[in-house]
Amino acid sequence: MNDATSDHDLLDRWSAGDRVAGEMLFARHFDAIYRFFCNKSNDPDELVQAAFLGCLRARDRFRKQASFRTFLFAIARNTLLHHLRSKRRAPAFDPERSSLAALVTTPTTRLARREDEDRLRAALRSLPLEQQTLLELHYWEDLDAAQLGEVFELPAGTMRVRLHRAREALRGVLQEVHA
Repeated sequence: MNDATSDHDLLDRWSAGDRVAGEMLFARHFDAIYRFFCNKSNDPDELVQAAFLGCLRARDRFRKQASFRTFLFAIARNTLLHHLRSKRRAPAFDPERSSLAALVTTPTTRLARREDEDRLRAALRSLPLEQQTLLELHYWEDLDAAQLGEVFELPAGTMRVRLHRAREALRGVLQEVHA
């Protein structure tokens, strides 16, 4: 197999029992999924493993109407939400309103090497989880509104509005920090 093999082809081969195809598919997307969890957890390894295990379980339900990448990010997002809900004792966890700063303590210096990155990560973490995830997937993983809609299970138009609101919220936080 070469690097030009599509994700869908690899998934078909993997579903048919080709373990090498599955390993190649995971290797292709591991860094992005790891980065997704590193920004949200002190123990990203556990979450990455859970997300890929979820992918393994759901691979036969993937209809290939979306890219494998968005399918995998949707699984990662659901894995994160399940993890946060299970850690939270209060039943009022709401990813639309709860920020990671309020849920878990994650030192920004763990990933950030420069001061600007530290401020950005801190600002992102002060946003509600859904806004943080939306901005990271859009800017760091290059998902467009349609792909974000697949991950969040919402129409692309709704995602554009939410993306605009998330940008505005981030600007506000960064202005407060700068002031």
